[in-house]
Amino acid sequence: MSNARVQKVLIAEDDIPLLDLYDKKFSSKGYEVIRAEDGGKAVESALAKMPDIMVLDLMMPVMNGFEVLKKVKAEATTKDIPVIILSNYGEMPNITEGMLAGAAEYLIKVEHTPEEVLEIVKDILAEKDSLVGKAFRETA
Repeated sequence: MSNARVQKVLIAEDDIPLLDLYDKKFSSKGYEVIRAEDGGKAVESALAKMPDIMVLDLMMPVMNGFEVLKKVKAEATTKDIPVIILSNYGEMPNITEGMLAGAAEYLIKVEHTPEEVLEIVKDILAEKDSLVGKAFRETA
């Protein structure tokens, strides 16, 4: 039997039915889910609860996802937490801004099922970054 601790996933999403869906999906696979319904709560929760990874929407009340990402990456205690942006905004300037700000991955909501997002989270937790994220920052 493994002594691995439960991995914590912070999900920042203001669409409550979608947040519920991701909460259920990750919880059923043994993750501890930390919910944040706005950007301010996302930053507070990241600092207080030290998640292993964050799944971050861009358009949220209080503080948008880019602001959350920059604040999390600016803090010594949270700068190494991998962040996956999960957004409806697929325009290249948004993707570029997210990746340059330190996101490990940028996913378009309509292009990925919750199961696929779960697999990407698992992969990034295993690697601590995505190949895309590493390559993007090495060439920027």
